Amino acid sequence: MPARYVLHGFFRSGPTYKVALALSLSGEPYAYESIALREGKHKTPEFLAKNRFGQVPLLEDRSNGMMVCQSAAILDYLADKTGKLGGATLAERLQAREWCLWDFDRLALNIYRPRAVKLGLRQLDPAVVTQYETEGKAALQVLDDWLKGRNWLVGDHPTFADVDVYGVVVYAPDGGYDLSAFPNIGDWMKRLEALPGFGTREQLLPQESRAA
Repeated sequence: MPARYVLHGFFRSGPTYKVALALSLSGEPYAYESIALREGKHKTPEFLAKNRFGQVPLLEDRSNGMMVCQSAAILDYLADKTGKLGGATLAERLQAREWCLWDFDRLALNIYRPRAVKLGLRQLDPAVVTQYETEGKAALQVLDDWLKGRNWLVGDHPTFADVDVYGVVVYAPDGGYDLSAFPNIGDWMKRLEALPGFGTREQLLPQESRAA
């Protein structure tokens, strides 16, 4: 029987990794469809019919035909469907969503963009990169301060907020950030990496498509 979920993504995509990690931590097998971004496969009529934004990741739910895009929305959807990582109460669910929105607003671009420059995938004015780095360090400090005395971002158990933010922070060293300056973040990352079902980027995001 084919897996319920198909994850369409790209092996270098942080948002794709977030979804793969949530699926793995939830114990959900999934098929993986590698989208060749450099060949423009995400802009073809076939893909745009599934994801109007022409981006990855895209989660396909074979049980109901749903096509869900944007990583934060996918994480929320999976929490609803699997009953895992969604928080113990409505308040925790809302707080998890708040962290995802904060991540997008304050952290993600400031980590992902310098990383892309370091990898040679994007060219930016050095002054712009410096601004990203300054704001990225400020966001990491906010996160580190919040995690002082806490095991998880929301409540007493991991939620999709932890997955969402981890899926950015894990790329910070690639962007030139020194995470040793943020010890609470480091401890939190180790806790998440010790969870059953955890997988690294390399383990969960192959460069080729694969069955569940």
